[in-house]
Amino acid sequence: MKFGAFYLLHSTQARPSAEVYRRKLDLIAYADELGFDSIWIAEHHFSNYGYSPNPLLLAVKAAQVTKRVRIGTAVLVLPFWHPLRLAEDVAMTDVLTDGRLDVGVARGYQPYEFDRFGLNIEESRERSDETLEVFLKALNGGAVSHEGTHYTIPDTTTYPRPVQQPRPPVWLAAATADSFRTAVHWGLNCFTSASTRPLSVPQQSWNNFAEARRQLGATGPYEFAVQQHLHVTPTDAEARSRMEHSLWHYRQSNLLRRGQARVIQGIAQDDAVANEPSLDDLWENLTLSGSPARVREGIARYRETIGLTQLNCIFDLGELDGDVVRASMRLFIEQVAPHFR
Repeated sequence: MKFGAFYLLHSTQARPSAEVYRRKLDLIAYADELGFDSIWIAEHHFSNYGYSPNPLLLAVKAAQVTKRVRIGTAVLVLPFWHPLRLAEDVAMTDVLTDGRLDVGVARGYQPYEFDRFGLNIEESRERSDETLEVFLKALNGGAVSHEGTHYTIPDTTTYPRPVQQPRPPVWLAAATADSFRTAVHWGLNCFTSASTRPLSVPQQSWNNFAEARRQLGATGPYEFAVQQHLHVTPTDAEARSRMEHSLWHYRQSNLLRRGQARVIQGIAQDDAVANEPSLDDLWENLTLSGSPARVREGIARYRETIGLTQLNCIFDLGELDGDVVRASMRLFIEQVAPHFR
């Protein structure tokens, strides 16, 4: 089993951009030093929920401050990219990261972002599927042409070519049966988010993935990753006392998903969500946090019902102090990860 560290590039206090980037790059370098298998960088726009409009640029910088860790995007929002430009930028990033790039893509979920790009989120699946098809064909090499709903592309070959052949690993972030069928059809790796969600959510995603493989006759190896909040501390009580940092993420992601976020001069307000979980709920059921023993038990429950090959861990939560985050990462690698590797 492999372990990744995920970075949203958020700032609850809307701190200066240079400060946010220095903090994340320090944590990325530390993940490499500790021996994480991968780091993952989100794409978000127009609010302090995420300062990373182009994860590929940050991936190149991350390669400069690390030595061996793989560097992934989680995720590039397909409707926001022209497929040929995406193929070019991904290939260039793979070259500049010396072939350490993993490419996570998805269709996006925030009306706030779609509206500001002049796009209709109701068309996100259609746009995403068409973009993905052209992107994969161009990235795989050779000439590509396309006549579709959103793109008409004459015979075109993209350069540069990626270091990894025939292409870098591509992951589709998915939850629904339709999305997993798309992933299996194109032979993609998959990940799904369990962030501040009960175990039943990634279990259903796994069931959808397994059913898609059965329906399409897929055999052989696969990669299936789950993303979740983790805060590892010497005692359960210490981790329990910091659940408000996970609550901030729960509020922002749900408000942005529902189109209910109040973003004032770029700052997403920390509004309560109707029927939001209590801090006790987050602690008991919706994160993988606590002492190393408790976190090991939680991961073991995931593995009982999910064909998990990788866990992407969100350690940098809310406004946690950087030293606290590093201590959590270190405890995880020293006292949790070895039990599953």
